[in-house]
Amino acid sequence: QVQLVESGGGLVQAGGSLRLSCAASGRTASDYAMGWFRQAPGEERRFVASISRNGGRSDLGDSVKGRFTISRDNAKNTVYLQMNSLKPDDTAVYYCAANEGRTPNSIYYNVQSYDYWGQGTQVTVSS
Repeated sequence: QVQLVESGGGLVQAGGSLRLSCAASGRTASDYAMGWFRQAPGEERRFVASISRNGGRSDLGDSVKGRFTISRDNAKNTVYLQMNSLKPDDTAVYYCAANEGRTPNSIYYNVQSYDYWGQGTQVTVSS
């Protein structure tokens, strides 16, 4: 199985940027489609972004399109979430997740589709 560790969260002012990283260990990251989700207090965990095993396909949630970018470097076993033009509504714990999918070009939108999760990293955007 794979272990996932997120980093890069923190406190930032509205309009600022952060880059989250998700480092995978135990298995090769290219064996997994990867996703980012976020969860604010009192809310359910919501889809942010997903990228296929080979990086050839990706998608973002509607609330972050045009501001966030997901990418991966399989040589470094790492997935990134570049977050620009941050808003207070982006405040949440951000989770990295891995799907042990069999097809190299699939992406996944649902929490239930992912097999492994990181511990999360807090992102706080002040107004």
